[in-house]
Amino acid sequence: GNKRQEAKTLSEEEITGAMVRALKGGERTACFVLGSGEHSLSDSDRMGYSAAKDDLEKNNYKTQTVKLLEKPEIPKECTVLVVGGPKHDYIQPEADAIKNYVENGGRALIMVDPPLKFSREQTDENQPLANVLASWGVTADKDLVLDTSGIGELFQMGPEVPLVSGYEDHAIVRDMKDTPTGFPIARSLEIKNGDKTTVSKLFETTANSFATTNLASPEIKQTPADKKGPLVLGAAGTYNTGKENGNGRFVVVGSSSWMGNSFLRFNGNRDLFLNMMSWLSSDEDLISIRPKEPSD
Repeated sequence: GNKRQEAKTLSEEEITGAMVRALKGGERTACFVLGSGEHSLSDSDRMGYSAAKDDLEKNNYKTQTVKLLEKPEIPKECTVLVVGGPKHDYIQPEADAIKNYVENGGRALIMVDPPLKFSREQTDENQPLANVLASWGVTADKDLVLDTSGIGELFQMGPEVPLVSGYEDHAIVRDMKDTPTGFPIARSLEIKNGDKTTVSKLFETTANSFATTNLASPEIKQTPADKKGPLVLGAAGTYNTGKENGNGRFVVVGSSSWMGNSFLRFNGNRDLFLNMMSWLSSDEDLISIRPKEPSD
C-alpha cells in the first residue's frame, strides 16, 4: 500500500525487519514496570535492560516505562507488559493491576528472582505478585536452582547459571531445538492448569541440577531434601476471558538477569526473549532464530 519503511543498514536482519514492519499493521508498545527495583531500560550496566530495549526497537516495538506505585493502572497503549525482576514487594494495588490487565485480555512477561537473603542486594518474597501467578496456575518456588553438570564451565559460568538445551513444543521454543540458553540466579516453577487458564511448560534444566531452599547462606551443599532436576524455569499460559480473540496471555520465567546486557547475547537468550514478545503480541509468524550480528 502506501506504507514505507527505511532499513537503517544493509544487513539481512535490518532489511528483513523493515519488510516485516511494512507488512505488519498497528503500533506495538512494550511497557516495562519500574519503581520496585526492576531492571531499567536506561541502564547500560551488566544487569540493565538497555540492550533489550535496542532489540525491541529494531523489531518494530516502541518502549516505555510504567510506575504502578504512582498509578496502579496499565496504560491502554501497552501491547505487552514486562515485569523485570522486582527486588521489593509490590503493594496489593500493583499486583491487582497486573492481574486485571491479563484477565481482561492483556499480555505480560513476568520474571521473578529467588528471594535471596545473604547478599548486599536482597530480594523480597513479593507475596502479592506470587499470589497472582499462583491464581493462574504458576507457583514460583522459594528456592535457588543450581546446575551440577559442569556444562556451564564450557561457557565460563558456574553452577548458579543453570543451562537449558531442551525445549517443549510450544510456539515460543519450537524452533530453538539445541540452542542453549542460560538463566543466572534462577528459581524453579511448578505449573498446572487453573479454572480459566491453560499453562504449558516451555523449558527445564537438565537432570544434573537441584534446587536448594537454603537462601540465607552463600555456601550451599546439596542435601537429600533438595528438589532434584529437571526443574521448570519457564512457562507460558493463556487466560480464557470468554471473548473471541480476546484471551489474555502470560509468560513466567524464574530469573530476570538472563535478559540483562551481559547475558542477552549469550547463545539463544536474545532469540528466546524476542520469541516470547512475538507470541505475547500474537505475532507467531515472527517467531524464528534470527541471524547473528557479526561481532567484528
